[in-house]
Amino acid sequence: MPETLSSEVHDRLLTAWRGEIVAGGMYELIAGRLPEREAEIMRRMAAAEAGHRGRLEGRMRELGIEVPDPASVRISPWMRLQARIAPVNRLLAAREAAEDDEVADLYHRSTGDPVTDKLLHEIRKEERSHSIAVNEMRADGGSPDPSPLPDHAIPRATLTPAQELAKTRLEKILGREQGHRSGGGWISGAIYGANDGLASVFGIVAGVSGATDGSTFVLTAGVAGAIASALSMATGAFLAERSEAELAQANLERERTEILTHPEEEQEELSLFYQLKGVDKATADAMAAQLASQPDAMLMALATEEFGGVGGGAEDAQQAAIAAGISTGLGAMIPVIPFIFTHGALGIVISAAVSLIAHFLVGAAKSLVTLRTWWAAGFEMTLAGVLVGGVTFAVGLALPS
Repeated sequence: MPETLSSEVHDRLLTAWRGEIVAGGMYELIAGRLPEREAEIMRRMAAAEAGHRGRLEGRMRELGIEVPDPASVRISPWMRLQARIAPVNRLLAAREAAEDDEVADLYHRSTGDPVTDKLLHEIRKEERSHSIAVNEMRADGGSPDPSPLPDHAIPRATLTPAQELAKTRLEKILGREQGHRSGGGWISGAIYGANDGLASVFGIVAGVSGATDGSTFVLTAGVAGAIASALSMATGAFLAERSEAELAQANLERERTEILTHPEEEQEELSLFYQLKGVDKATADAMAAQLASQPDAMLMALATEEFGGVGGGAEDAQQAAIAAGISTGLGAMIPVIPFIFTHGALGIVISAAVSLIAHFLVGAAKSLVTLRTWWAAGFEMTLAGVLVGGVTFAVGLALPS
């Protein structure tokens, strides 16, 4: 017979059950962004969340609580987009915060049922280890906004004793080598490009409108500002991405030098990487020795393990430049378009209305990268647009036309 059931036990178990499904789904989505070793860690953490869910379902059945269809718990399309676009470190930070909040709010308070409390307490301890593991992965990144994570960032909470020894030895070797940083991708660059283009040219349009009562000069100034903004962002993105490629190439050349000057240590390093994947020491040593006989193959293997790959090239720089230039140009043209068809007070009003709507939409899009709520980010961006437009319009009115 089912035990006496209180609403507190019922609600807490269902809430915890839904939380485990969402957490597991997010870890799976994040895994798709990472190199194989970190992806495997994320998949193990997702599997742990599935194990928690199974234990919760077992207790729910004991109490006669109907277990809902797991498909009824969905990760929102917005969260899925964030999981694919936002920098991995921010996703992990958000996941860590969610784990901490879940531990504090869901598992800490007593339900009044000792058996359920014991189960939640056990899961709470494991959730805390997840939070520590995620925090350690983030800390190993070395940058406030890296994506993907460095390949050697293995959380200690997930290691066997043998892997722990391998990690300790590997960290000593890697301690003398400089880190590697990867950018956040062209999508976030495009969003910020649209943001910069819209904000800067809206200020130009508002200022010139105030100075000339919305004359045809607004169109000239706006188009010139849009072109200048687009070209500036494109060249800046190209140079930044090329610098990243040059840094990656420098990392590769440094690794090549390490192989030539310290071949035994580099071979040991590669073996340790394989041991961290779960390969036994003898097999890992044999694999590393085989690759050591082919320096180029060993270089590629170490680059993949240590840096996540050999880095981008000219195509990445061109892609970044095109994405930044086009997005900035499109954002910059929004305040200008109304003046193609009209001018004067009507043009000013239409331009302001269209631009503020665009400010909200761009701000909401930024939340895909910043992980803030879309409406708060959109509202904040709109307020910024009102401030910029209002100040520059007032400055235009004060200046002689």
